[in-house]
Amino acid sequence: MPTKPEFDTKLVAQIADLMTEKGLTEVEINDGSRSIRLARGTVVAPAPAMPAPAKAAEAEAAAEPAEPHPGTVSSPMVGTAYLAPQPGAADFIRPGDMVTEGQTLLIIEAMKVMNPIPAPRAGRVSRILVSNEQPVEFGEPLLILE
Repeated sequence: MPTKPEFDTKLVAQIADLMTEKGLTEVEINDGSRSIRLARGTVVAPAPAMPAPAKAAEAEAAAEPAEPHPGTVSSPMVGTAYLAPQPGAADFIRPGDMVTEGQTLLIIEAMKVMNPIPAPRAGRVSRILVSNEQPVEFGEPLLILE
């Protein structure tokens, strides 16, 4: 009879600390032989596959301006950005649009949960820095409000 692999409580504690530090509500790690999943609140479904590290680094480098603009709205989480509420629908915003504080700018899907990203203040959308269905990282610039 095979024995159960030993459970690494130190790894779980480190992951929990990282979740708190980064404001994550759920994380799943799978190394092939075992899977660890930690979640806070309601869990809807497992995490989507993450992009290859090289592609994520290229996208991050291309999206980051040399000097951050004071009106930059950054991603509060890791996930997939959606510019429209559903496939085929009009985008929430376009460059040049005026927005009000709290208005939904886009959605970030994380762990199959759709998280609306509200405008932190009223203003004009000068640039959208991500494309529809683009993977985004925590802190990555999404758009610029003037």
